[in-house]
Amino acid sequence: MDMLIKIIFLIAFFAVMIGVGIYCRKQATDVNGFVLGSRNVGPWLTAFAFGTSYFSAVIFVGYAGQFGWKYGMAATWIGIGNALIGSLLAWKLLGRRTRVMTQHLSSATMPDFFGKRFDSNALKIAAAVIIFVFLIPYTASLYNGLSRLFEMAFHIDYTYCVIGMAVLTGIYVVVGGYMATAINDFIQGIIMLFGIVAVIVAIMLSKGGISEAVAELSHQSVQTAAGTTFNGAFTSFFGPDFFGLFGVVILTSLGTWGLPQMVQKFYAIKSEKSISTGTIVSTAFAVIVAGGCYFLGGFGRIFTTQEAVDKNGFDSIIPSMLENLSPVLIGIVVILVLSASMSTLSSLVLTSGATLTLDFINPIFKGKSEAGTMTEKSKMRCMRILIVFFIAVSALLAIIQAKSSVTFIAQLMGISWGALAGAFLAPFLYGLYMKKTSKAAVWVSFILGAGIMIADMACNFTGNVFISPYFTSPINAGVLAMLANLVLVPIISLVFPNKNQESVNNIFSCFDRKVTVSSKHAIGDEETSNN
Repeated sequence: MDMLIKIIFLIAFFAVMIGVGIYCRKQATDVNGFVLGSRNVGPWLTAFAFGTSYFSAVIFVGYAGQFGWKYGMAATWIGIGNALIGSLLAWKLLGRRTRVMTQHLSSATMPDFFGKRFDSNALKIAAAVIIFVFLIPYTASLYNGLSRLFEMAFHIDYTYCVIGMAVLTGIYVVVGGYMATAINDFIQGIIMLFGIVAVIVAIMLSKGGISEAVAELSHQSVQTAAGTTFNGAFTSFFGPDFFGLFGVVILTSLGTWGLPQMVQKFYAIKSEKSISTGTIVSTAFAVIVAGGCYFLGGFGRIFTTQEAVDKNGFDSIIPSMLENLSPVLIGIVVILVLSASMSTLSSLVLTSGATLTLDFINPIFKGKSEAGTMTEKSKMRCMRILIVFFIAVSALLAIIQAKSSVTFIAQLMGISWGALAGAFLAPFLYGLYMKKTSKAAVWVSFILGAGIMIADMACNFTGNVFISPYFTSPINAGVLAMLANLVLVPIISLVFPNKNQESVNNIFSCFDRKVTVSSKHAIGDEETSNN
């Protein structure tokens, strides 16, 4: 009976996901509809698409366990930072301006934005290559959190779990495109919200309540670098390692501003109302999901031991907290983690397929057809083929990692996030706000952001120190890449200014187009044909 309950949950979940994909197939007949939902996605769908793409099984199982173990209850600050910086500020600073400028430029992807904003096809291709290289390991890491949970709940081989998740995601993304992804993200987001609350309540009650759990955790101590004992470290305000915690908060919060699969959600915003509603909804979603995950992970030390973690890894912490829950709750957790993984996976593969097709393959066709580019039908076919390819490769990498001693794939998650955010955050942000942002500054950001993370990866693989022990961590190296480029891009733009200021002025004229008020304050109606 226990197993039947879990299987029923899975079948119902799979049926709904596929049904949504079939329902949305008529809205995915052209590139605009397939990639952006025809820029007609409402506030709740956009907000949930943003939130569910943000938080995956990597957060729930991997990061919550790892950082909860390291920082205790102070890990909750990571979730708060994700809500305030990664969601609230992202919507406030990027939402409207991204929607207005990308519509003005007729841009559907982040590389296309860079190409048109800075009048450089080379920049567009370079951005597409960076996305292609670093999104594949990011995508593969999404499966990592599933293996232990499925082994605990169903006692089935991890390979079948990966294949099932990959096939299901592929079906509804290929058939229904962005709109199917957005609707399924909304459904999956609801599951994540109720699931994380139910799990936290159940686990806290298993320890006699929050007060009892905090009291038990307060007995845990840690040795400081100076050799003294820090009693109650894991219930303290900033935990045993403030600077390490700060690095995680910055990378996982500010880093979202430069991730293509996150920023692209703003391209599809329908109206001004979607901005205000989406800001509130996505922030509340992040508080509950991210805050809840890291809060829960902070209690990992009272459910397992250092010896068990040394033997089985950080990914074993959250499953050890869940193993004694009821079959119904375990079923909910499995669906929760599946929802978190599939929502992010669908966003990543859609971004990858669209980027490679529109920004890398399509330019190759210039001069080879009457229109100078691929036909609409060819673009659609190519994107669908590439989506299947990305899903298959990521699934294969995940299976290889699980079945062998190869561990570098999981380590590349932090490197992928750092490289993408380090390369793209500064030029994208300044490109929206600062007319003087120059092509040379963007090139420096691309090279430095990706270069820092590649150097850090090489040092880690060879056992060397990158700059200092602090920056050897991929998380802290990613923070260095982002902050360095935030400083360098405006400086380099002053030293090597734009050559065609008139073109830049024309691009920024989109914010002065009159609606009820200027586009700086409201999206308004569609642009006229002369744009």
